[in-house]
Formats: sequence, structure tokens, C-alpha cells
Amino acid sequence: MTGTTDAAGDAEPDDAALIRRIAEMRDRDAFAALFRRYAGKIRGALVKAGARPEEADEAAQEAMLAVWRKAGSFDPARAPASAWIFAIARNRRIDMIRRARRPEPDPEDPLFRPEPPRSAAAEIAERERDAALAAAVAALSEPQRDVVRLAFFVGLSHPEIAARLGLPLGTVKSRLRLAGERLRAALGAAFAREMFDE
Repeated sequence: MTGTTDAAGDAEPDDAALIRRIAEMRDRDAFAALFRRYAGKIRGALVKAGARPEEADEAAQEAMLAVWRKAGSFDPARAPASAWIFAIARNRRIDMIRRARRPEPDPEDPLFRPEPPRSAAAEIAERERDAALAAAVAALSEPQRDVVRLAFFVGLSHPEIAARLGLPLGTVKSRLRLAGERLRAALGAAFAREMFDE
């Protein structure tokens, strides 16, 4: 928008000049003038596009506040002020639609409930289990320990372990099988079954 003329015949600053004054001087009068020019137009365009009147009011106010905050980013060489302002308004409306589509969190959803406190017995059992596992792994031969560590603690696949250690794939599988047998003997079948996903 170029400059307009007020009732006394004086030329009012154009939109770009008002935005520049907002950016450089935080000029409230410039913002008020821009607000008068655009808030109603934005509201009308949003209502015409299907927004409810109260949503259009909120989006227009949010858009104009964004104009105040982002005035320093306006570049008149890239777009006219009106296009820049309406792009901000459109983005605010899109944000509002996304917020409206996002369901409210359900406080009864199990994800929002804290886990029940663990009993002292469960804590002790887990510590004992971890210690037993550490001791059983430490008792393996170094080659077996290496493949177990890479498979179960680093999460590498058998071919990745073979590449990492420079071994044939059959050797990796053999070492894992032997390590599994030793861990089964040390930890019990149930624990080993859980570890090796049998």
C-alpha cells in the first residue's frame, strides 16, 4: 500500500515506512496505524476463508503482534508490505488449525501416569541380576566377550560384528553360540532365553 491521505489532506506514511518505524524505533503510533489498516482486513479474509469470527479475531491479533515482533525481518525488495502481512496472518491461521486438530491429552491415558514405585525387593533383585550378568560375561573368553558385547550391548548385527572384528561370519556365529551356552550354564536357562530371544 502506498501512502494514503487523511481528512486534512496530509499524506500518511505507506505500509513499508510504518513497518520500518516499528522495526527501528518500536514506534507505537506506526503500529497503531498499521493495525487500523490491516486487522479488519485480515479478520474479514479469515472469516471468508471459513474461520469462525472469534478464531478470526484471535488470528488477526496474533498476526499483528507477529508484525510488531518481526518488523525487522521485513524486506520490501522481496514482497510488498501487504503480502508480507497477509502471509503472517495465513501462517497464524494454519497454526490455529493445527492446534485445533491436535487432541487434548487424556489424563487417564496410561502414558501420563507415573510408573508405580518399585519395591525394595525388585530393586535388590535387579541389582543381583546385573551383578550376575556382569560376572558371567567377565568369565567368558576374550573373543567370546567381544562378540557378546558387540551383539547385546552395542546392538550390532552378526555381519556388522564380523566386519568390525575382521572375522568370518561363521566364526562370529560360533563364538556367540558358545558364549550363549556358557551364559546359560552360569545364569540359568530362563535368563539366557530372555537375553538371546529364544
